[in-house]
Amino acid sequence: MPRWLPRAMVLALALVACFQLGSWAFYQLIGLLTNILIAFFLALAIEPAVGRMSARGMRRGLATFLVFLGVVIAGAGFVFLLGSMLAGQIVDMVEEFPKYLDSVINWTNHTFHTELSRLDVQDSLLHSDWLQKYVQNSASGVLDVSATVLGGLFRLLTVFLFAFYFAADGPRLRRALCSVLPPAKQAEVLRAWEIAVTKTGGYLYSRGLMALVSGIAHYILLVALDVPYAPALAMWVGLVSQFIPTIGTYLAGALPMLLAFTVDPWYALWVLVFVVIYQQFENYVLQPKLTSKAVDIHPAVAFGSVIAGTALLGAVGALIAIPAAATLQAFLGAYVKRYDVTDDPRVHGRRRPRDGVSLRARMRASLRQGRTPPPGNTGG
Repeated sequence: MPRWLPRAMVLALALVACFQLGSWAFYQLIGLLTNILIAFFLALAIEPAVGRMSARGMRRGLATFLVFLGVVIAGAGFVFLLGSMLAGQIVDMVEEFPKYLDSVINWTNHTFHTELSRLDVQDSLLHSDWLQKYVQNSASGVLDVSATVLGGLFRLLTVFLFAFYFAADGPRLRRALCSVLPPAKQAEVLRAWEIAVTKTGGYLYSRGLMALVSGIAHYILLVALDVPYAPALAMWVGLVSQFIPTIGTYLAGALPMLLAFTVDPWYALWVLVFVVIYQQFENYVLQPKLTSKAVDIHPAVAFGSVIAGTALLGAVGALIAIPAAATLQAFLGAYVKRYDVTDDPRVHGRRRPRDGVSLRARMRASLRQGRTPPPGNTGG
């Protein structure tokens, strides 16, 4: 046996063990790493507001606290309005349930010539096996729901805590990062950080402005149709349609359509038509004007980045995919050397003529040559 073989075997086993240990630790900490990533992008998003308040003489920690307080108050107000809307609608549906049930039974009796009654239907529902199984499963799942809610609150608190530290100690974090890099690399890191702050903050603020415009437009429609809870529904449509990529528009429009259907089925159709028309207006008119400077990326790149982010990190990846792609594109664009494009017809989507003469011109020339009499043949 060669003398180096035992050492090589031990080294290979050690590398495999380190890889297994690292993989196990990564999968165990994937939740924490995802929370840190969300917190980092949230800190980048509020960095412009914190920086302006800090530049006016306010302490950076206090400025960060005030910004987070505003975000928490706005989020709590939205959840309160939405919760009150849903609670009121559930109460109304419970009170009107006997009328709905009577109308359904009368329609069934009239259409199918049956003799159903409300008492018979209620008894069959109360004594059905599926209802008893549903109640048992719901009772056993209360603990699971409670654990999920507590886990979500703890995760939200973790994200806010890390985001607060990243935003409040941003300059100290940048100094600590640059202190381990040579001067040439420090400039590149600071440039990348500045680009990330600009793109992420611009994306968030442009989305907030579009959410405001969308909420106002849908509020006017809902008030005109006399749909209940118009302010809360308008806030729901504005926020969900802008901050949930790809399916946010359809998810946001489903709830107003449902409540409009309870008022009048035709109102639900009007809401659907308005949502579709407004989405086209937003995609082709409003969004290019508001996001051209903040997040200047091609729609195909944005769509692909959302798909890639969803595949990697789920809903979190879909949410941060567009600002991450815009940051990467801007950073690479700053270091990619560009040249003047030659004046070639193929650049504009046209075919290049061969030898400087088009095919039609060559055909005309050949036809003219065919009609011309040969030299020396003068007819006599």
